[in-house]
Amino acid sequence: MITNFEEITEELNDHEKAVLLPIMVRGLKTKIGKENIISQAEACEKIEASTGYKISSVRWRKLINVIRRAGLVKNLVSSSKGYYIATKKIEAWKNIQSLQDRIDAIEAVKVALINQATEKF
Repeated sequence: MITNFEEITEELNDHEKAVLLPIMVRGLKTKIGKENIISQAEACEKIEASTGYKISSVRWRKLINVIRRAGLVKNLVSSSKGYYIATKKIEAWKNIQSLQDRIDAIEAVKVALINQATEKF
């Protein structure tokens, strides 16, 4: 869990593990190639229509995180348009660079806040 975001970053519950995770894995495995990209909103609508369960954007990202870390859908990449399985190494490497860019941006904010926190309030 992430400090100050415990409620929304908590581990998957039993329903998410048993029902939603397998549905997401099956669905994402069909999204081979950039031409088959699916947005988070579209995917969540499909899941809600088939299960009646509404997934928040935060829980979607938590489930995606689990899928990626566990390797349940190999080469699952994302862009501002959605998620798909990379069919070219360059797509995977661009996604890796995007992740690194976000890490760098977060690190810069962290450093700035550390500097500010050492000043007088």
